[in-house]
Amino acid sequence: MKQEKKAIILFLIAIAFFTGATIEISEGSVTVGILLFILAAIPLSRIEFTDTKEIKSSRAYLIIGIFVMAIDILYNVLTESSLGTLDSMIFIIGASLVAMSTNRKDLKQLGEFVFYISSIFTALYLVFYTLFGYLEIDFIHLFDHFFVLMPTVALLKIIGIPVDIVAIETITIYGSEPMTIVIGGPCSGLYSMFLLIGIVAGYSRIEKMDIRQSVLMLLFAVAIAYLANLVRVFILYLTAYFYGLDTMSVVHTHLGWIIFAVTAGLIMYLLNMKKAST
Repeated sequence: MKQEKKAIILFLIAIAFFTGATIEISEGSVTVGILLFILAAIPLSRIEFTDTKEIKSSRAYLIIGIFVMAIDILYNVLTESSLGTLDSMIFIIGASLVAMSTNRKDLKQLGEFVFYISSIFTALYLVFYTLFGYLEIDFIHLFDHFFVLMPTVALLKIIGIPVDIVAIETITIYGSEPMTIVIGGPCSGLYSMFLLIGIVAGYSRIEKMDIRQSVLMLLFAVAIAYLANLVRVFILYLTAYFYGLDTMSVVHTHLGWIIFAVTAGLIMYLLNMKKAST
């Protein structure tokens, strides 16, 4: 039991660094992102699994994984585009397939879990961002306005901070000078929801949780992700009001993945508690 708890703690630390790495690479500093990826590998290498029976490797997973990573890199090189969130997830899908191709139990389990997270995130991203955009379904902007901007602006008004809504995703906060802030993209909190859905779905699949428990945890994960994002956006508003837009930009880069790491840790802890009680 102690060994299992130790593995969970190490895995949560790895998830925190791993999440920070993907967000830093897509939105912040590539150097910091690479450093966080390296830091994520340290706790993963310390995890010990009780089940050590030998498992045969899969050449197919290896070939497909390398192919996916190569195509992802080649596309970005040929298009001279920067590495985005979707690119990072596709690359992680390939890396997880490579891990699943080995004959080591620990790497196969880790690879399978990360495969679920990255695959589910990619699928949801393609639906809500790519497909909805192609079909001209204005879901993202409406979600940003009614479920992110409106609640957080209401909180600002409650504590007496002067603010005006000037567009569907834009507000003006009147601090030492008027500051215009746009809510969009990652600010919707959908990225965190996608990742947490992937974590819960992957864990419930690997641990063979029943459907009722899985659905309840999925709903809980979505609710936690939504509330955590409102807290994040509200903190960014306050930072801009008291310290200016430059400071807010710095906080914006790092705050998101830190809050997500905490919420992901909470979800993983609850999942582990559910497992222990069954």
